[in-house]
Amino acid sequence: MPQLLTVRVKPPKGRPIRIWLPVLPIAAVLSPFLLLAALAAAIACLVYRVRVTRAFGATWRLFCALPGTQFDVREGRTAVLVSIR
Repeated sequence: MPQLLTVRVKPPKGRPIRIWLPVLPIAAVLSPFLLLAALAAAIACLVYRVRVTRAFGATWRLFCALPGTQFDVREGRTAVLVSIR
């Protein structure tokens, strides 16, 4: 399960900005919204005739596979690197 999200922004001029975001406290704060999103996803699964347990199981497996993932986006001279640990 991911524990830390690191975001590094390199602007064209100036010093790079680095932000560390712990996943668990953010998930705890956003838990009411996560419950509403899970309810909406369950309703969407029922509408589209997808098994709810398989959909949530696949989402959980994807979430647990995230550690070690890196996204590197460059636009012009600005770069953003997102690392999930």
